[in-house]
Amino acid sequence: MHKKPVKIFLLVIPVLLICSELIWSQVVVERSNDKVVIAGKPYYIHIVKKGETAYSISRAYGISVEELSKENPPALNGIKEGQSLKIPVVENPVKPKTSETVTVKANRDEAKYIYHKLNPGETVFFLSKKYGVSEDEIVQSNPGVEINKMSVGSEIAIPRREFMSDVQKFETKKQNYQYHKVIKGETLYSIAEKYGLTVREIRRENRGLLFPKVDDVIRIPVAGPEVVVVEAQLKPDTTKIVMEEPEIQPEKVPGFTPVGRLKGRYNIALLLPLYIAENSERTEIDSSQGVKGKPVYRIIARPNEWIYPGTVPFLELYEGILLAADTLRSHGLDINMHVYDIKSDTIGVTKLIESGELKEMDLIIGPVYSHNLSIVAAYAGSFGIPVISPVPLRSNAALNNNPYLFMANPSLDVAQEIIAKRIKEFSNDNLVFIHSDTAHIDPDVDAFKGKIFRELSTKIPYDEIRFKEFVFYSRSAFDNDSINRLEHALSDQRDNLVLIASEEPPVLSESIMDIHSLSKKFSVRLIGYPAMRGLDNLDPKYLFELGIELYSPYWIDYSKRDVRNFNDSFRRKFLTEPVETSYAWQGYDIAYYFLSGLAIHGKKFLSHPGIHNPDLLETEFDFRRKGEGNGFENQKLYLIKYTSDMDIKLLKEDSADFSDSIK
Repeated sequence: MHKKPVKIFLLVIPVLLICSELIWSQVVVERSNDKVVIAGKPYYIHIVKKGETAYSISRAYGISVEELSKENPPALNGIKEGQSLKIPVVENPVKPKTSETVTVKANRDEAKYIYHKLNPGETVFFLSKKYGVSEDEIVQSNPGVEINKMSVGSEIAIPRREFMSDVQKFETKKQNYQYHKVIKGETLYSIAEKYGLTVREIRRENRGLLFPKVDDVIRIPVAGPEVVVVEAQLKPDTTKIVMEEPEIQPEKVPGFTPVGRLKGRYNIALLLPLYIAENSERTEIDSSQGVKGKPVYRIIARPNEWIYPGTVPFLELYEGILLAADTLRSHGLDINMHVYDIKSDTIGVTKLIESGELKEMDLIIGPVYSHNLSIVAAYAGSFGIPVISPVPLRSNAALNNNPYLFMANPSLDVAQEIIAKRIKEFSNDNLVFIHSDTAHIDPDVDAFKGKIFRELSTKIPYDEIRFKEFVFYSRSAFDNDSINRLEHALSDQRDNLVLIASEEPPVLSESIMDIHSLSKKFSVRLIGYPAMRGLDNLDPKYLFELGIELYSPYWIDYSKRDVRNFNDSFRRKFLTEPVETSYAWQGYDIAYYFLSGLAIHGKKFLSHPGIHNPDLLETEFDFRRKGEGNGFENQKLYLIKYTSDMDIKLLKEDSADFSDSIK
């Protein structure tokens, strides 16, 4: 008796679901009448209602989704009910079509489109993120179709990503060469004879060229530089870049500087966040008790050897400096160290400067935070006192107008220049450029692309550069199918060079895992930023199995006698040994380099640091400056490779010639 109603009820459920989906997808966007003027430009203020999408709102106001997103960057990550949007007022808005839904065109083109069946809740924005294309591309691929009125189960055409390029103009200097593509039967001798040159002249222009193969592109030297405008096939959203000639710098003195008997007395100030107060705390407020509103403190049981976590890296830096001072004292120097606990706030720095104590220093190491570093460098520079930035900084902006400031670690700008130089050696590969700048607002990304094209253009013509830009979206967002999008970017016809232009751990780890899976099907070489070496949220096996190459600011050869001696001394003094990533190595090298440089060369060393090149533990400082009046930045990076036998090797031959790429 009760079975029939149950059956009817079950049949009604899918009908109700379909109807509710149709109602949801047919939300009509009501245009706002509220206008405001912002920076002289009129806007509507639209409050997002339930069921509205970026596409439906943009259609209602007669603008594109790109225009809406440009005025409202958060909309790139989706819009929410109640959100306020700025809508630019247009003179003649394009009215949205109100025609009935049209079936997707019958002439299916599987090679050009993916045909997706709509599921409940899916919007044009959702599909654009899922398939890595823009909302406008989806709309244009379905002419005459009101996508937001399509029912569940309908098919929609999604354009396959082809990584098309936009033609952009680059202002550059015409190079003193032209290109020649090698054809069957040609040799270096026949090519040289054709252009009236010698084989040596062609080889000089094409480093490492011995026997050209068919379809190789080689450079033929010509005379007469002139300024021209080149139209370059650049990949999505690359900005206009002016190719500038680098400033010429004096070369480093070859060979190591001997450090023998030294004389002199030096005062050193160490401005490090040692968190002395935090280390001395052994009580905390007991929130479970109180006496008339007054806090009650309880004793924290901590072992005597406990150290505040934030102290550890800088304490190791200090320990390395102490060992360097011991070594230099054995050479005859009289060294006095003054240690200050300087954290991220500017109060401590201001008080220290006002005390006048820094005026008596011969060398200042620190602070470690950029804002405090600039303050100290400006003050110390007025007295001709060198200031050393001892830890990695993302930007080298503090060097501007601070001629006595030295950055001991190369910035991201230096890494990009050297990586671009490396990429040039693989100009015939399919280059896949991965980044996470979904809003297209990060100047580092566009600058890096410009550096890559600048270098590649010295090897092959612009129109032969194979460059595919891949924007990273986290797997947790929009049900993102990143591995399939990445597979579409790779080539099965040639080698692939993949560059991850990001220092964010999620971007690095997720991208590396996807590339690892695809490496079984494609030939892949992976290059990354120096930050990849410190990645600790990923199984190292991925790095070794992929044979990842990256540039590292340090390389420690544990077979060297001075490295073994350092470890022995560290163990005796501090009852432990520093790991490879410890700041102890950096602290030793900085103190040893600058104090021995001042003792041997005097003040001349501060304006010409290239004259001093002692044998150090983990680096070989190569300080260069960009323009007079600015500070110096270390340009030295080591090209290392993770190998399949679980080893990390230094690629000496490849890295040797790149330090001069930053002039």
